Formats: sequence, structure tokens, C-alpha cells
Amino acid sequence: MRVLRTKSVEQSIADTDEPEYRLKKSLSALDLTVFGIGVVIGAGIFTLTGRAAHEVAGPAIVISFVVAAIACTLAALCYAEFASTVPVSGSAYTFSYSSLGELFAWIIGWDLILEMFLGASVVAQGWSAYLGTLMDQLGMPIPAAIGYGGTVDLMAILLVVVLGGLMTFGIKESLRVNLVLVAVKLFIVLFVIVAGLLFVNPANWSPFVPEPAPREAATGLTQPLLQFLSGIEPTAFGVGGIFAGAALVFFAYIGFDVVATTAEETKNPQRDMPIGIIASLLICTLLYCAVAFVVTGMVPYQDLDPAAALANAFVFHGADWMATLISAGAVAGLTTVVLTLLIGATRIIFAMSRDALLPVGLAKVHPRFRTPWVISIVVTVIVALVAGLTPIGLLEEMVNIGTLSAFVLVSVGVIVLRRKRPDLKRTFRVPFSPWLPALSAAVCVYLMLNLTVETWLRFLVWLAIGFVIYFAYSHRHSKIGQPGYEDFALPHVVSHERDDSDDDPRH
Repeated sequence: MRVLRTKSVEQSIADTDEPEYRLKKSLSALDLTVFGIGVVIGAGIFTLTGRAAHEVAGPAIVISFVVAAIACTLAALCYAEFASTVPVSGSAYTFSYSSLGELFAWIIGWDLILEMFLGASVVAQGWSAYLGTLMDQLGMPIPAAIGYGGTVDLMAILLVVVLGGLMTFGIKESLRVNLVLVAVKLFIVLFVIVAGLLFVNPANWSPFVPEPAPREAATGLTQPLLQFLSGIEPTAFGVGGIFAGAALVFFAYIGFDVVATTAEETKNPQRDMPIGIIASLLICTLLYCAVAFVVTGMVPYQDLDPAAALANAFVFHGADWMATLISAGAVAGLTTVVLTLLIGATRIIFAMSRDALLPVGLAKVHPRFRTPWVISIVVTVIVALVAGLTPIGLLEEMVNIGTLSAFVLVSVGVIVLRRKRPDLKRTFRVPFSPWLPALSAAVCVYLMLNLTVETWLRFLVWLAIGFVIYFAYSHRHSKIGQPGYEDFALPHVVSHERDDSDDDPRH
């Protein structure tokens, strides 16, 4: 049972004050909200909305986004309670360490490393693809050998190196750049929404919920695990299509959890963490619904192009120039996603290294910038090489399964910590606990079952590698497993041997 040893909340917080590991506290609720919007809204807002409407839900995709947002809010509430109670770098890893034990914490930390490394690499390649499209539209094409799909994706490498340098320089400086890019991204999204309204034909929204229809089913390793286990054939449109659409677009919201990795650098995490997580999710929901509403009103859902729905909706109406603006919005949007995922990856590894589950030397904090500079360099180099030299986009679904597994353990962790530590001060509490956290876990498990058999097999291989590293290195080196380790929160009895001098009245 030593693998289930826990690290108290008080000890986790006390570790943040050790001079050699102390990060700079400079973030506000506004910074966190912008950070959340920066990572959630990428190119998907311009592509996923139309694809989901065309393939599974029709105009009712707007309802799908609301359903997905409600499901995501359940997990967000659990994150908000944990992040305000345990304001420490590491997000779900740190929360699991306090509630479920070291092995679960390691599993979730290992999953989050996968999510953020893969996510940053995949999105950097997507950024390179959109940059190539934008430069083509502007008449300045990037040479094929160094662009997206070339021998070396030099554009993706340069992006990661520049953002990695910015991240190493300082968290506040990173978020200033993030703020500017998010402002550009939101301006373009809002402009697209307003411009699109000019081309809306209300007849395209009828029927709002199309009649159910059979859907082409995947087979073999590419079919969802749920279909593989149950034999249920998927359907499109109708009420079932709304929920199928919700499962598809749920992944457009993934990223708000990265906000929790910056808890240790927030000035007032008890107040600002819940605001940042929930506000960013609410704003993203409104924008997604608005884009979905406009794109299905501009073009009949049957005629939407799944590959570039919004851009081609404007081309459909003769506004070709809007495709250039959308490409520019995607470039700005994906820049912020890569930046926030790089920051999230460094903070997860920082927390794990500080606990000695990974080599402690990685957790060095720069004396001037107060950022984990060694980890920042390592993460930047690995992500740049993977993004520039490998076809990593094939593993895109791995990001989703890593994230959902973290959501499940955080939801369960809220229930466990409420029972184990009812005395803890919680500035934000999930309402209707344990029912809402349990519902959150159930929804996330259901969505995991909708991922392909192939993704599950790759995920199990990743977990197996993680178990080997844990039992070969992390379990033996863990800080809380060392002789003489004393948890800050536990009462300690100091004993001393009695001698005759204790009876001396002069003592």
C-alpha cells in the first residue's frame, strides 16, 4: 500500500515556499481567463463547428455545443474546487497526490505529460499548415521542403523555439503576448460572426433537428471502443445526433484544465482560480454557439464542407477574402494554444520533479526570472523536434484520452478529499457533492469509450511505460518515501530521554 501514500494539502502548499522552488506570483483573474480562452479556442472554431453540423447534428449542433459545455462544466467545477483548495503547480497531478495517492498521481502526471507534449506538437504542425495557407493567399508561399508536410517543418520548429524562449523569460511576459494574440483572435471570431449574419438565410435552419439517418460505421481498430464492445451501430441527426455531436465537439473545450497548472503563480488563487476556469469556459461556449448558429444559417448543413466549413461558407457567398482573414485568425489562435500547452507541460513536470518522482535537478528555478528554466528548455527542445520531424498528427486522439482520464480522477478526487479532509478550508465548493462529481466522472468515462480501439491500445502502451518508470525510479526516489521525511500537516511527538537533571529546580 506504500504506492497509495498521500501528500497532505498543507505539505504541498508549504513546498511552494521553499526558496529554491519558489515561483513568481503575478497572475490575476483576468490573466487566467485570457489564458483559458487562449488554449481552448484554436482553429477548431473555424472547422469543427461545420464538420459536426454536416456529419451528425445539422443546425442542432448549437444544442450539441450547449450539452458539451454542461458536461465540461461538471469537470470544470471539480477543477475549480481543487485549484482553490490546493493552489500548487501540477493541476490534476497535485490534486490526485493529496486525495488518491502517489500511484494515481503518477499515472495522471504521466497522462498529462502525454496530453501537453502531444498537444503542443500537433497544434504547432496545425499552425504551420494554416501559416502556409495564409502565405499562399497573400502571394508569398513558403518553400515546400520547410513548410507543413515538408522534409523538415521548419515553421513549426521556429514557433516552438520562440514561444519556449518567451516562456522561459517569464510567466507574466508570456501572458502579455498571450493577451494580445487572444484579442486578435477574438476580434477575428467576432468579425466573422457579424459578417456571417449578413449572409444568413433562416430557411437553412429548417428542420432544426433533421430526421435520424444511419451513419457510416468505422470498423476494426478505427471504430469506437463502445461500438466494438456493444455492437451498437452509430446514427446521425435526430436527438441521437445531438448527443453524438456533443461527444464530437466536447474536445473543442479541452484546455481549460491547463489554467489550473498556474495556480502557484496566481496572486489570489482561492478567489481567482474558480473565476478564471469558469469564465473562460462560459465565454468559449458563447463563441462556439454563435459560430455554429451563423455557419448553419449561411449554408444548408448538407452542403457544408467538413474540411473548412466556415471559410467555404463565405466563398459560397462570393466573399473569398474572408478565407484569408479566417486563416489569419487560425494562425493567431493556434499560437496561443501552443504557448499555453508549453507552459502547462513545464508546470506539471516541475511539480513532479519537486516531489522527486522525476529527477529533482529538473525543478531548478531561475534566480532572476523565477521560472523553471531547465524544464522549459527540455520541453521546448523535445516539442520542437517532434513537431518538426514526425507525423505526430496521427496521434491527435491521444490528447483527448489523456485529458479525459485526468478529468475522471479529479472528479473522483473531489469526493475522496471531502471525506478524508472535511476540515479543509474550501473557498469554492462543487454544489451537490458527491452527485455532481460522480456525474462528471461518468460523463468523461462515456466520452473515453467513444474514442477508437486504436487510441485505447496506444494509451495502454503509454501507461505500461509509465508503470515501468514509476516502479524502477519514481517509487524509490519519491520525497515522501525517504527516511526522516516528515509531513508538514501531521502531528509530531518530540520525545527526549529523562535524566536526573530534569528534577533539578534550577532547570
